[in-house]
Amino acid sequence: MTLSEMINTAADYLRSRIVPRQPEVGVILGSGLGKLADEIEEPLTIPYGDIPGFPVSTAIGHKGNFIVGRLGGKCIIAMQGRIHYYEGYEMSQVVLPVRVMVKIGIRTLFVSNAAGGTNLGYHVGDLMIIRDHINLIPNPLIGPNLDEFGPRFPDMTRPYDPALIRKAEEIAAEEGIPLRKGVYVAISGPSYETPAEYRYFRQIGADAVGMSTTPEVIVARHSAIPVFGMSVITDVAHATDDEEYVTDGEAIVQAANAAADRMTVIFRRLIASLPAADANA
Repeated sequence: MTLSEMINTAADYLRSRIVPRQPEVGVILGSGLGKLADEIEEPLTIPYGDIPGFPVSTAIGHKGNFIVGRLGGKCIIAMQGRIHYYEGYEMSQVVLPVRVMVKIGIRTLFVSNAAGGTNLGYHVGDLMIIRDHINLIPNPLIGPNLDEFGPRFPDMTRPYDPALIRKAEEIAAEEGIPLRKGVYVAISGPSYETPAEYRYFRQIGADAVGMSTTPEVIVARHSAIPVFGMSVITDVAHATDDEEYVTDGEAIVQAANAAADRMTVIFRRLIASLPAADANA
């Protein structure tokens, strides 16, 4: 089965399960951030394992479901957990969920993740709007181009939508939610970063580091889908100066969970601010 056939087969299955619903917005929930799914009204849950040819999420804090329902007055499809390159999947499988969401008609993509703060001014629990990224893992567009989705060489000048960023900042100010805004660097993982790597990432211009997100964003932008991204800072570079410090996966999930309520407020209101689908027709 070709990649295009895999995408179409998965998309056809999803459509058959969610009809007559038509998701306008895709949302990807990272480590510990699946809690936002509890806010979705009239939820329909579809495990990844039910979808033909679909990869299954194995990472800590990732339940591995699509949830279709309403948030902010819009029909959304949320990934409760994502697929990572470090799980051993090919990059085409990592981004398959995004390809499928584009195929079934989403118009905007929201992405979130748990990230380490390389910026020395960041603290555990901070929310960071992703304004740009540095991709240090294989590009998901390597290989034959899927012309039905986009061009061979897509523009990445503005990977994260400036208008959505401005609106998120307005919402956060109204809600009294402090925000950071910075550059996210993606590495393959699954080992956490060494202190020297933290210093390197900071020197090349990264404010936060993680093991996901950039492939999904690249694929969304390949299809000209506007993207909004947010990181929850769950551990920080300056903590590694303590000789007793150990990066702990469970602690990272707990820190993400603690910040999920604030992120949910911003996502819900930002989704509500999007034009209705018929207004874009």
